[in-house]
This record gives sequence, C-alpha cells and structure tokens, in this order.
Amino acid sequence: MNQNERRLFLIRSLLNERLEYRDWRIPQDVSDQKLLLRGLLNVRPAQVCNPEFLRVQDAYLRQATAEKGITDCSALSPVQPGLYLWQGDITTLKCDAIVNAANSGMTGCYAPNHRCIDNAIHTFAGVQLRLACAEIMERQGCLEPTGQAKITPAFNLPCRYILHTIGPIVDESPTERDCAQLESCYRACLTLAAENHLESIAFLCISTGEFHFPNEQAAQIAVQTVKTFLNQKSSVKKVIFNVFKDLDREIYARLLRAD
Repeated sequence: MNQNERRLFLIRSLLNERLEYRDWRIPQDVSDQKLLLRGLLNVRPAQVCNPEFLRVQDAYLRQATAEKGITDCSALSPVQPGLYLWQGDITTLKCDAIVNAANSGMTGCYAPNHRCIDNAIHTFAGVQLRLACAEIMERQGCLEPTGQAKITPAFNLPCRYILHTIGPIVDESPTERDCAQLESCYRACLTLAAENHLESIAFLCISTGEFHFPNEQAAQIAVQTVKTFLNQKSSVKKVIFNVFKDLDREIYARLLRAD
C-alpha cells in the first residue's frame, strides 16, 4: 500500500467501527481526508484493534512523521552543559523520552483535530497509546494528580518513551501551590526518566497556553528545577527545552544564557 491507500483503509476501518459513521462519505481532497482520519483517531475510545489495522496504521504514521522530518537530539548543540533549546514539533524529535502535557484522565484529547500537544502526541503515536494509558488508569483507579508523571512506550513516534504529566491550571496569577505543582511536574518526569535509565528527555512548556501559567515564570521554574536535578548523579545527561512559539524561544534563550 502507498500512503493514499493506507489512509483510505484506516478511514474506512474507523467508520465501520461505529454504526452511526457507516454512511459517511469520504472526501476526495487529501487534506480533508487527513483531517477526517485524525478526527476519527481522536474520538476513538481506548479499545483493542485488529492486527491488520495496527500494521497499516503504524506504516502510515511512521511515514507521515518521516515526511515531516525527524530531528535526532544527538545533532543538537547544548546552550549549557546538558541543557538544550530546540524549536520545533516535539512529535518529530528522536530522543529517549518526550514529555506530554496530559489531562487528569490521561487518555488523550478527544476533541477532533484540536491543536493541543496532547492531541498531536496521541494522534501520531497511534491508537495503542490511548489503550496503554487507559490500562494504567484502570490499575490506578483514580484520576492522575497534578504534578506527578507516568511513562508509556512511544509506539510510532521517533522517541522511545512518553512521560505524561498534569500541569496546574492557573485562574489569574500563579499561587505558591501552582508553582510547587509545576516544579513537581518537572521533577517527577526527571525522576521517572532516571528510574528507567534514560539519558535524554525533551520538555515542552508545561501549563502555559491553555493552562494560563505565565510563560516567563513557567520557564524560570523549568530551568531551575532541571538544573538542580542535573546536579545529582543519574542517567539523565541531556535535557531539551522544546518550544513552539518564538516568545518561548526568546525566554528560554535568555534564561539559559544568563549564567
């Protein structure tokens, strides 16, 4: 199968899973097909897939990511020893682990084609990720607390693992508790990475954006927490601050070059 054939196979399979979708017409436009496929993946509940679907899905997602371009963290240059700054799509970064800004349900974003990173990570990792997260939550028996972290395989992403953490949601200005919880997110992810003998980890800007934590203050907490952790002896040797917006790149560049 080529990518077009894979995409149509996946769309048809997902439409046939639910009775209310079976009369939907598949658009002819490739961009519309991609949006439909992503939306169907987003709303699909955590459940087992047949092996043929997984085989086609895995081939499709891995080629789609390769076409976007994969960045190997070994090619990045440090700003400080052990500290890196990279602007780009975290789903295309090859390293030991990337961090996902998850929600307390931990099974991803169910809003079709939502632009949050949780949606993107679950989309391009594949349906296996939602099922893996659901199994963790079933064993846990409660929602994931803010400031903790869980680890899963990365499935079809170029990284090896995903570290899922729940950042604080800020109503107005951050409270002391908000700051402590954000610090805990970074520390929990780093600790989990070390427990799993990982060397490289990429953080996105936890709790900024839709969670309304001020970008500057969030970056200060992130940098200080990571620096403190790296002073300890562990397997973690390379921490990448991944940014998407120019504003965050400027903030991190200034903070990392301040010493």
